Amino acid sequence: MQSKPIIVTGGAGFIGSHLTDRLLEAGEQVVAVDDLSTGSRSNLESAERHPRFSLRACRVSDCEDLESLVAGASMVVHLAAAVGVEQVMRSPVRTIETNLGETEVVLAAAARSRTPVLLASTSEVYGKSPKPVFSETDDLMIGPSTLGRWSYACSKLMDEFLALAYHRERGVPVRIVRFFNTVGPRQSAAYGMVIPRFVEAARAGRPLRVYGDGCQSRCFCHVADSVEAVLRLMRCPEALGQVVNVGNDQPVQIRELADRVIRAMGSTSTFELVPYETAFGAGFEDMRHRRPSLDLLERLTGFRPVRSLDEILQDLARG
Repeated sequence: MQSKPIIVTGGAGFIGSHLTDRLLEAGEQVVAVDDLSTGSRSNLESAERHPRFSLRACRVSDCEDLESLVAGASMVVHLAAAVGVEQVMRSPVRTIETNLGETEVVLAAAARSRTPVLLASTSEVYGKSPKPVFSETDDLMIGPSTLGRWSYACSKLMDEFLALAYHRERGVPVRIVRFFNTVGPRQSAAYGMVIPRFVEAARAGRPLRVYGDGCQSRCFCHVADSVEAVLRLMRCPEALGQVVNVGNDQPVQIRELADRVIRAMGSTSTFELVPYETAFGAGFEDMRHRRPSLDLLERLTGFRPVRSLDEILQDLARG
């Protein structure tokens, strides 16, 4: 008898396509639901040759057989969401409607059949917290609603609240993953992600645009490590009802990152500092540091990311 499929919303996206490939390699049947607005069919080139894969090329909320799909699935991995700070600033209505509306549709369908859901959230929900390391149970510090930059963080935080409410009140088996900067092959530079932007500029010999003073720091996780963490959490009963950080915990300042990208690419580029207001308009706020605690991930799964930033950059330089 054929096993139940796993539904991956946003399956043509960066993380979604890598997860789809890993699931197929593991012998799973996968149904991807993606409207291809930010994902790309080219990301599924290998998957679409596979007999255990199918694609619904539509928004989750427009998928006519979503309820029966979810009822017949072993799990839904909900990755579909608005992508990138530049899109958030450009299209705040779409950002909020996509993040809240599509998640609500998934959870409502899952509630009817008690199908497990793994929900992708983001480190953005930690907001302006001054803590040096972010833990899942920390208080969250979001900026004012008058600054549209925070609409993404708030909408994803509401996704978390809604998912946990469905878990407690309606018995949906829910797991939540808070992704910290995930990078690697297939990631587009079109939505403002820092490493793809830098790589694209370095290849073209253009200056790398570093926002602010460049002393803000981030941690970068190879997509293969992020996917491995997700796979382990999908199989982990103790992760039910939990929110779990997934990322690397080795920080780098962005101006140093620019230098390292230039060296890795063998480029003649330099970098230039660009004020936030020039890039995003007046009133934009950024977090100085964003570093995850991975204690819960390791306790639940026994896994910590193993690929260094140098390995990530070498992988991208080969692409």
